[in-house]
Amino acid sequence: MRKIDVFTHISPPGFSEGVARVAGDFKDIGKRTRGVPMLHDLEIRFRVMDMFPGYQQVLSLPTPPIELFAKPADAIELSRIANDAMADLVRKHPDRFVGFAAALPMNAPDAAVTEAHRAVRELGAKGIQIHSNILGKPLVAAEFLPLFEAMVGYDLPIWLHPYRGADFPDYLTEQASEYEIWWTFGWPYDTSAAMARIVFAGLYDRWPTLKIIAHHMGAMVPYFAGRVGPGWDQLGARTSDRDLSVVLKGLKKRPLDYFKMFYADTALFGAFDATVCGLNFYGVPNVLFASDAPFDPEKGPMYIRETIAIVERLPISDAEREQIFWRNAAALLKVS
Repeated sequence: MRKIDVFTHISPPGFSEGVARVAGDFKDIGKRTRGVPMLHDLEIRFRVMDMFPGYQQVLSLPTPPIELFAKPADAIELSRIANDAMADLVRKHPDRFVGFAAALPMNAPDAAVTEAHRAVRELGAKGIQIHSNILGKPLVAAEFLPLFEAMVGYDLPIWLHPYRGADFPDYLTEQASEYEIWWTFGWPYDTSAAMARIVFAGLYDRWPTLKIIAHHMGAMVPYFAGRVGPGWDQLGARTSDRDLSVVLKGLKKRPLDYFKMFYADTALFGAFDATVCGLNFYGVPNVLFASDAPFDPEKGPMYIRETIAIVERLPISDAEREQIFWRNAAALLKVS
């Protein structure tokens, strides 16, 4: 059966060199990225892909976000280099890569909109990738809203990738996160917080056809459906200094219903029960196959292999399995 992996990462030709020039020895997640050969070496990537018949990828950049280590001028240049390179890979290897999510210089918002238009119109990007916060700013800040509007205009999705670093402390009395908690629990939290801000800012009311792929099965949302549902139906009951009930009155639906409008992927590092939980929350039409390759202990094949096995075990029909493996992605990305 065909499989379209909608969330895989690559550091394409020219981009890695640009990052080295601009960022040098970037620490923490930069250390992790440099230690994954498949990110940089196409021969290794192709050998891994060949292990799985019918397997294709959608390309996107790895973390850290460009704006984290590059000044605006450098971020603009690196985004263009990355998008040109990913588009070239798609053109040269259409049997392997069905498309890419464009990288953007988010610390230069006007230039980010310009690059989004260029990537879609001239390079054939299938959407854009943005991160769960932009240098500590929420995605719903006014300067970023034109990107949402642009993607709605193209009827193409936004890939929402988590990011926070060790400089997000676990406790207010500390300066840094310990034991990589910033990654293990911090990333799902950051994604969930970004999703909540999108919901309560009314972006789905403003743009009902907005399409967002929330990485890692929509993060914490499915597991906390009781809090997201009946809990947030009581928004304001726990707040004394503001009347948050007016927020609910300003929305056309329950908060829970908006969260179900997100798309979610199966990149859960081989966790079967979590996949079932997410599938039950979002439903087959809104779940997409993804592995997060090549960020696994084997630096390539493990997450692909384990995620395929999980989708094949799910208690669903063959037609529904086909939807998750590729038909949902093909429709969302407008792929033949």
